[in-house]
Amino acid sequence: MLCRIKTWAQNLKRDSHAVYLASRDPRVPWYAKVLAIGVAAYALSPIDLIPDFIPIVGYLDDLVIVPLGIWLVVSLIPGEVMAECRAKADEIGQRPVSRAGMIAIIVVWIIAAVLFGWIAYIAWRRLK
Repeated sequence: MLCRIKTWAQNLKRDSHAVYLASRDPRVPWYAKVLAIGVAAYALSPIDLIPDFIPIVGYLDDLVIVPLGIWLVVSLIPGEVMAECRAKADEIGQRPVSRAGMIAIIVVWIIAAVLFGWIAYIAWRRLK
């Protein structure tokens, strides 16, 4: 069982890199590229949308959102293109880091903080 989980996790890492490579391939349809760029940016980002220190929910993106996103993108990419990208990802070995994904997640956190602060300010003024 543990061996299967380890293999699944390694395949998921490889596929996240392969999806990144596929997003740059001209044979991939535009809608698959758009989704692939988003999924790869999120999967390869060093920062999670939901931090892992938040109990249960923190690991939800790692266990559910990323695999479902990769599965959806892989289903939209032609099989031969995905096979080539997987082979390239295996050759390269290490996965890239998405700075754009990191910046996007930081921007989402800043917007959420500003929105929460604004709502708290409005509520505080009404209580006065």
